[in-house]
Amino acid sequence: MTRAVGYEPRSVKQLLAEMKDIAELMIDLSYSAVLLRSDAVAEAVLELEAEMDVLQLRTRMSLLMAARSTDDAEALAPVLGIVGAAEKISDATGDIAKVVVEDIGLPPAMAAALPAAVETLVRARVAPDARFADATLGEIDLESETGVRAIAIRRGDEWLMNPDRETHLRPDDAVFFRGPEEGVAGVYRSTTGEHYTPPEAPEPTIADLDRAMDSVVLMKNMSELGVDLAYGAVLFDSEDLAREVVSLEAEVDQLQSRFEAWTLQAAAKIDDPVSLRGLVHLARSTEVISDAAVEISEGVLRGLGSHPVIAEAVKESDEVIVRLTVAPDSDLDGATLGGRMVRTETGMGVIAVRRATREAVTVESVTDESVTELRDDWVVSPGPDTELAAGDVLLAKGPQTAAERLRALAGAAP
Repeated sequence: MTRAVGYEPRSVKQLLAEMKDIAELMIDLSYSAVLLRSDAVAEAVLELEAEMDVLQLRTRMSLLMAARSTDDAEALAPVLGIVGAAEKISDATGDIAKVVVEDIGLPPAMAAALPAAVETLVRARVAPDARFADATLGEIDLESETGVRAIAIRRGDEWLMNPDRETHLRPDDAVFFRGPEEGVAGVYRSTTGEHYTPPEAPEPTIADLDRAMDSVVLMKNMSELGVDLAYGAVLFDSEDLAREVVSLEAEVDQLQSRFEAWTLQAAAKIDDPVSLRGLVHLARSTEVISDAAVEISEGVLRGLGSHPVIAEAVKESDEVIVRLTVAPDSDLDGATLGGRMVRTETGMGVIAVRRATREAVTVESVTDESVTELRDDWVVSPGPDTELAAGDVLLAKGPQTAAERLRALAGAAP
């Protein structure tokens, strides 16, 4: 039954922050549902999709109430773009979940391709006599001890989207934990009283199918990065970041074309080509998420700027995006991301590094003189070997408390 929706006097900032949190959670849950072949996780995605439908309607109502002039309309247009993009992400992840719920054909070997792209996520029901029952997340101190984080809790008909140190784990709560598999296994046992059994991952046997699945994994990584960079673009009103989002979307489109070719070639070599339907659904939905990232940053690309309410919403969301500069002689000056174990030590993932580089260029003049200019160079999706130096600007994503730890490592001012 469709839920009736009416106007409620809630701030656009709160609604946008909630939509951002839900959309990012849905991306995590939907791909994990495919990896785990879990109907329960997939059903959770579909429940969140219904909640997102309500949120986007209420946000549009609030924006309509706020627009009273042509200047208001121009300022709020990028906000409407973000609402539409979050809705696209919600619909796309709902389609991914339906691959599992409706048992649409998906190669079993997909479970072998996804673990490299999906940090282990598990749904754990709190048992009354389990070690974690009635404890707070602060008392357990999961993230420091295991690297595992509770990203959401389903309590009856209620979703707790931002569990913090004061949140109690009550018996019968369905808790969604995310982190390294070795950490997740112990947390799962302490929550449910049962052993965690990871999904078996059969090896692919057809080269073209292997390539097609690798393409989907790469598309997923690029699409998620595009969403993160897009929120960074609107938060910091950065045209450079917005252009990186467009570049990533173009790469995803190219991967989609190659995916289609490899899938068609693989279909000719297997007994049941219909079993590839789910893989096609997965790729198409992933490409939609990439398109949504461009929509998020479109206001910046078109010179409309970023409405202050967007920045405030991003700052108040579950996972914040921060920008900070590496200070001279700080722990990160001269270090690599992997060598300093930035992700492990702080809980923040560095999604981009901007470094100023001096480059010799020829300027237009009667002498065609060569001069040295200072130019910005973006390193998108840096790896463990990425070297940092004083003056580098880091764009990172993670919990608010983790942001302070990264700030301390970089020697950045609060």
